[in-house]
This record gives sequence, structure tokens and C-alpha cells, in this order.
Amino acid sequence: MLLPFLEVNMIIRIIQWEDALPIRHEVLWPNKPVLFCKVEDDETAKHYGVYIKNKLVSVASVYINGNTARLRKFATLVEFQGGGLGTKLIVHIINSLQIMGIKSFWCDARKTAISFYQKFNMTQEGGEFDKSGILYVKMKVQLSA
Repeated sequence: MLLPFLEVNMIIRIIQWEDALPIRHEVLWPNKPVLFCKVEDDETAKHYGVYIKNKLVSVASVYINGNTARLRKFATLVEFQGGGLGTKLIVHIINSLQIMGIKSFWCDARKTAISFYQKFNMTQEGGEFDKSGILYVKMKVQLSA
């Protein structure tokens, strides 16, 4: 459950891809170079940021291809994890995608995050696979008929 203090002070906004890099790096791949966290097509993707008291604490990037959107590099600073910020961000993104008429939303989820994505009716497609020593599964949800 999101703490009332955080919710009152939480703002979600579109950010530049460069603003997402430090959080991606710190949370997802701290042992790799910062540019390891850059994704092809970052320049054309939609990047979302959650701010608490003007501090960027969570980021997520969405890459749209036709009627399909892919979530990549979703990360929340450790001290803000578990409080509901990520859930609010994903709900915001899904709502935005539905308004845009996007039909499906998917991601490669770390195996440790499967239950998080299941909260959004995302289901696993296929088996596990390895990316840079981390196990992933593909998770997907249909947004409209």
C-alpha cells in the first residue's frame, strides 16, 4: 500500500531517455557501464518518470510498434520499492496505452517479478530465457478486443 505521504507528493510525467539512465543503471545493472542501460530506439520511445518531492525515483520506458507496446527498463530506486509507486506507474502507462488504442502490452520480466506483472492480468508466454545472466519470461496482456 502506498504511504499517504508518498501519494500526495507523487507526480508521474514524461521524461527524456537520458533522465532514465541513472536509475536504470543503479537498480538494474549496477555492475555494467551506464551505457549498457541504453536501449536501441530510446530516442523514439515514451519514457515515464515518478517524482517524489521533485526527485526522480522510478522510471519505465515504452516502445510502441503499431498496436503493440513493449515495456523495457522499468526500475524504482531501492528505498522506494514495495510502497506501490511501481504499481501506480504501470497502471498509468496501461491507461495511457488504452487511450492511444494500443491492443497489447508486453515485457520481458525478470523471473523474480512474475507475480508483480500478474497483478495487471499479464500472463507468461513461453519458457524462461537468460539475458546477461538473469532469468526472464515474456509477460503479456491484451488491452482491447
